Amino acid sequence: MNVSLLDGWFPWTVQLAAAAALLLAVGWRDRRWRLRRAPLAIGVAAVLTALLGLLTVTVGGVTDPLPPALWWWLGAAVLALTVLVAGWRSARWWRRAVAPLAGLLAVLAGANALNASTGYFPTLDDAIGELSGAPLPQQVTLDQLGSLTGRTTTGRIVQVDIPDTASGFAHRQELVYLPPAWFRSKTRPKLPVLEMIGGEYAAPDNWVRAGDAVQTADAYAAQHGGFAPVLVFADATGGFKVDTECVDGPSGMAEDHLVKDIPPYVEKTFDTSADPRKWGVVGWSMGGTCAIDLTVEHPGVFTRFEDISGDIGPNTGDKQQTIDKLYGGDAAAWAAHDPMTVLAHHAKFRDTAGWFESGDQESRQTAQGKELAAAARKDGIRCEQTVQPGRHVWQFASNAFAQALPWLSQQLGTPGPHAGKPATVPDAPAPGPAPKGSPDPKV
Repeated sequence: MNVSLLDGWFPWTVQLAAAAALLLAVGWRDRRWRLRRAPLAIGVAAVLTALLGLLTVTVGGVTDPLPPALWWWLGAAVLALTVLVAGWRSARWWRRAVAPLAGLLAVLAGANALNASTGYFPTLDDAIGELSGAPLPQQVTLDQLGSLTGRTTTGRIVQVDIPDTASGFAHRQELVYLPPAWFRSKTRPKLPVLEMIGGEYAAPDNWVRAGDAVQTADAYAAQHGGFAPVLVFADATGGFKVDTECVDGPSGMAEDHLVKDIPPYVEKTFDTSADPRKWGVVGWSMGGTCAIDLTVEHPGVFTRFEDISGDIGPNTGDKQQTIDKLYGGDAAAWAAHDPMTVLAHHAKFRDTAGWFESGDQESRQTAQGKELAAAARKDGIRCEQTVQPGRHVWQFASNAFAQALPWLSQQLGTPGPHAGKPATVPDAPAPGPAPKGSPDPKV
């Protein structure tokens, strides 16, 4: 069902249906209802919604701003329930039946408002596939790889269980994309590798379902004789609402998993290159922060990165909150993982390159990317920075990866017909001012 959840008829239909059902549930009724019970139900719903918001911040630990539409629809869902209770006696049977329906539709509208603000599920099919765990397009098992040798024109995705031998990190199943050239078994080259990291609220397949990374890699391979980097869709968090920022800490040894578990497994299992000059990291939002952080901390593992809309460093709030929550109170660990601090005290890097990209509606990420790029260049890292029209959603990340892949492939020394042709950064429009009140969330 290729029905858009971000725009078009479906979101509007759900919202209109929720509003209509709520109006029917409230109704006009008698004078006592209009003057006393209905206002009381509305007041109670407002208080309960405010308490829900407070609990989200204090107990749930959500610090990034949530879209206003989410709270409006959650308030509507609470109102449907308070109306059901307050007006039970005066309501006809059909009003009692429509109130729960109004609440359900309002919750659905609120959930999609949150989805629209991040772009996690572009279509209904994507949402159903993610929530049901359905196989991805072009997905095969490790056992099936041997039967696919030959002149395949598209790559394949393999779900893998990477041992946590070095890290002990409790991660979910991860995915590996193999380009068409990998299946030429007689002349299989030592292909370069990109670890792909998503946002804070993430699953390993986000880059596939929402970020279109496989389509992007296939399109690149089609123009370069079947050659493209191997993509590893990594689990940097271990859970949907776990913020590791790709560091070792109380939430798990995520950094060790990304640095010590994944590269040896991928090199051995898929016969890729082990040369650090052919390994890179691509990340969006939290993953963008991880991309530069992992590269400057582990130049013996990664030497290329793309930071899409990342922060200036790993964070879970202000500096002290980050030290306490992310590093268990260890200030030295904070300094060791802060890219600006690492760059200021590190010897000049050799043969290291990075690409920073942000949207013209991401004022914070644009300013911090500029600061990071300047510090990186000063420390010998070749950097590109571009600002393109867009906001903090997966669709922007998808476009940013598509734009940078030719550059990344060239920097990684990917084989192919145009391997020696230098890649350049296209001209980017000057960033415009972000709309007033627009959040720059870390997703």
